[in-house]
Amino acid sequence: MSEHRASVHWQSNDDGFASGKYSRVHRWRFDGGVEVLASPSPAVVKPPFSDPAGVDPEEAFVAAIASCHLLTFLYLAQRRGLIVTEYTDEAVGFMTKNPQGVPWVSRVELRPVIGFSTVPDAATLAELHHRAHEQCFIANSVKTEIVVVG
Repeated sequence: MSEHRASVHWQSNDDGFASGKYSRVHRWRFDGGVEVLASPSPAVVKPPFSDPAGVDPEEAFVAAIASCHLLTFLYLAQRRGLIVTEYTDEAVGFMTKNPQGVPWVSRVELRPVIGFSTVPDAATLAELHHRAHEQCFIANSVKTEIVVVG
């Protein structure tokens, strides 16, 4: 169907690698030319070995899920004849440990606030979110629980 590429680059800039005292900051490059500072979460790796200004993989994962839901929701709303004027989501991912004790993003809560030219009823809105979840490429690719809150 299609391919989607990203380039990840890290380079050692000191001699602390063997002792574990090395920067984990790296770069993500995407096919459109965008380059992003990336880093482990400061909650996982403390500065100076991480950079709070960078995007961490967990944040990117949550953003990818929220973005996919947004894009699928907009598509479905437009096909339904609804006019969406604004869509904001303050999504939150929750890290827990699996039965083997390995941390993972077990749950993502989507918290969309959506503006419409004519607001649909609650049943229509719930159906759109349900269908968006069913059709989202990313949601279909992960085992993380994804819920729409509110």
